[in-house]
Amino acid sequence: MKILTRYIVVELLKWFLLSLTALTLIILVFFIAREAIRRGLPPMGVIRLIPYFLPIALWFAVPGTLLLATTSVYGRLASWNEIVAIKAQGVSPRRILEPIWIMAFMASLVTVLLNDKAVSWGRSGVQHVLVESVEQIMYGRLATYRQYSAGRFAINVKGVEGRTLIRPTVSFKAHGTMPTITATAEEAELKKGMDKGEEVLKIVFHRGSVDFGTQGSIQFPDDTWEQVVPLQDASQTGDIGKKASCMPLRDIPAETVRQKALIERRETNMAAQAACQMVCGDLDALTSEEWKTRLRTLRYDRERLCQLRAEPHRRWSSGFSCLCFAFIGAPMAIRLRNRDVLTSFFLCFLPILIVYYPLLMFGVDGAKDGRLPPWSVWTGNVLLVFWGCYLLRKVIRY
Repeated sequence: MKILTRYIVVELLKWFLLSLTALTLIILVFFIAREAIRRGLPPMGVIRLIPYFLPIALWFAVPGTLLLATTSVYGRLASWNEIVAIKAQGVSPRRILEPIWIMAFMASLVTVLLNDKAVSWGRSGVQHVLVESVEQIMYGRLATYRQYSAGRFAINVKGVEGRTLIRPTVSFKAHGTMPTITATAEEAELKKGMDKGEEVLKIVFHRGSVDFGTQGSIQFPDDTWEQVVPLQDASQTGDIGKKASCMPLRDIPAETVRQKALIERRETNMAAQAACQMVCGDLDALTSEEWKTRLRTLRYDRERLCQLRAEPHRRWSSGFSCLCFAFIGAPMAIRLRNRDVLTSFFLCFLPILIVYYPLLMFGVDGAKDGRLPPWSVWTGNVLLVFWGCYLLRKVIRY
């Protein structure tokens, strides 16, 4: 029995590592190529993306490759009648399933860690590379498409010669006390620099005019005019720092407590102000735009609290899909008794694709919206466990 167990462990590791390497490389190349094409990244920026996309690629690859290793090894054992021989010796098939259960449990813990690193360190690293490369990205897109837009500003040019923008028109949307600004010039240049201790992108205009809307306009026919844009606004990347889906697991409990306290303070202030307005008879104020804005803010805060509560469940349930896949894959492969690797894999993966992933997405969406409790994201995992128990009972009895 020890020889067979050792053979199973070696075969599982061999299939798992080989398929994991191949699939990870494919996913890694796909993500990097998509980002490079979409953003117009320079070669050095593409190379810098590799370590940040690696945990994301591994997170996607581990569950599928573990299922592939499971179905290939146990499917061939069943087709060689090894399971029948084990039963004939009075040994329960559970003995040969223990290696994959232990391996799947360890892989699940690793996948949870990869998930955490992928959505926190990985995504923030990708965003940092994009922000750092924003100057090259803008020059590349302007040279190719003659236009670039991000956040509150947009650039249109007639052409690009080296680092010089020919006949640029730049529009800045109104923000706070700043009016809508439209700048046109014969030439312009993009430069990264520092402003008040913050790294920014400077757009230097030569020989042109600036229109400030209702506040008038200025001309600079023989001079230059400079506009400062924060790199975050120029890079077409949103602020992911406060998103629950991009926070490390260790920070979520404290952030959840802060979010609950914020909601309580906001509700208390709104209740006090509403009571004061009703006592004073100012009923029109209760239906004003100010109150609508407050209600929208409160609704956003409540949605974020639901997201913070659901996010740990999502990461743990997604990670432990490895154990659930192995719990189904091994007994199903034994039942199928097919030595063809791809056939066994797809016959096991197709029901998972049809049942598990829709349930996971439904549970995650419902939990983040507050329509379902946070533990509802485990529904697909629980269903796979019951399904695996049914298959295991069939394998042991017959």
